[in-house]
Amino acid sequence: MNAPLTIRDLRVTFDGFTAVDGVDLDIRPGDLRFLIGPNGAGKTTLVDAVTGLAPATGSVRFGDHELLGRPVHRIARLGIGRTFQTATVFEQLTVLQNLDIAAGAGRPVRTLLRQRRNIPDEVAAALETTGLTAHRDRPAGELAHGQKQWLEIGMLLVQNVRLLLLDEPVAGMSHAEREATGDLLRRIAADRTVVVIEHDMDFLRAVAHSVTVLHAGRVLSEGTVAEVRADPRVQEVYLGEPVVTAPAGSEA
Repeated sequence: MNAPLTIRDLRVTFDGFTAVDGVDLDIRPGDLRFLIGPNGAGKTTLVDAVTGLAPATGSVRFGDHELLGRPVHRIARLGIGRTFQTATVFEQLTVLQNLDIAAGAGRPVRTLLRQRRNIPDEVAAALETTGLTAHRDRPAGELAHGQKQWLEIGMLLVQNVRLLLLDEPVAGMSHAEREATGDLLRRIAADRTVVVIEHDMDFLRAVAHSVTVLHAGRVLSEGTVAEVRADPRVQEVYLGEPVVTAPAGSEA
């Protein structure tokens, strides 16, 4: 069941440097939220805090569950999963084996690589959703860059992840791969919540439901794509477009 992600006064400090400085976020179920901002804005650190990889203070709630203070594996069991900028797949194994391993957390280790007579329903669904059905018997190492990213997302889908946190999923992709990834995220967001760290503004404009802009560890702006693009603070700080003010005494 989908649940909201509610973040209040989130702070992450490393050796006296505050990377995330009192962030409040409300991400509703089914949202396709993009986190953008300059390098060092705190985007990845925020996701690290949500998933238990960075110690933090404040509150991060997924539905009724407080995440701060929980170990990484217990957060994952609540239906929260993430990807990193470099896909982490088992390159010597086939696409099907990668998905089967991800889906088989409750199975004995000795059975995970055994040839299956029947493909589990959740694995077949992930193959279809990610567009990798025709590649199921290929070693993951032979996949194109974009396909590896889709496989990693599929490995989250077979675990019934309800909140996906994706770190720059289209970095290094071709135009066609970016379009296919946009279609994939739209399909996933139909019944899950997706949060995307991204720098590709064309991809954001085409895909995002809502946007949060971070700057210096704080929320600078938030809203629809159009609202954020129209915010003078975003134009100046993130888009590199200085705000032009009218001379004193001139008409607006």
